[in-house]
Amino acid sequence: MNTETGPGKKECGIDDRVGEKPGLKLIRGNYPYEITIGSVDIVAAPDNRPPFRVDAVAAEEDTFLVMSADRRVHDPKEPLIKIMTRVIETRPKAPGSVCVKGGSPLRFLAVVHDLNEEPTWREEWIASALDAIFKEAERRGLGSIALPFLGTLHGSLDKERFLVLLRSALEKIPVSHLKRVWLVVPGKTRSKILGILKTESQE
Repeated sequence: MNTETGPGKKECGIDDRVGEKPGLKLIRGNYPYEITIGSVDIVAAPDNRPPFRVDAVAAEEDTFLVMSADRRVHDPKEPLIKIMTRVIETRPKAPGSVCVKGGSPLRFLAVVHDLNEEPTWREEWIASALDAIFKEAERRGLGSIALPFLGTLHGSLDKERFLVLLRSALEKIPVSHLKRVWLVVPGKTRSKILGILKTESQE
């Protein structure tokens, strides 16, 4: 995912068109697909076609942060007893919360899975994580984030239902800093389902 950012760098893609007109905006063709909810422009595009650079990238995560862990094998740099003690003392993150990791862009790990549960995800956790993502972005003064369809990669949440939860989160959380969301579209997703994001005033 091309998400590099930094001060003074010119953003590319359809950025020059974002914010020109209020209300609903559609771009001809399948992707990118653009729609405005409140003051936030949602630009849907595949992972390999980033429409602009972002300040943070969200990702599905579990309560023990296993999904984002480095799976490469490394020689331990500390005694095994210390490693085991740290593992035993590790406390799970709350489902529905967001764990922020540093870097550029920032990583917003959305805790929507508990690997001790079956199924591992719940719709209310995804809704709560969406709320937390937008609140955290606003608290940090971020202008743009990349957001995948949470609960559909490692879970079985319907894509259409995720879009309903996304629209609900954006409609109820006031934002002043966040201006753009890159909605990272999974493969084989038809653009017409994104019409679910339309508010009643746009229909």
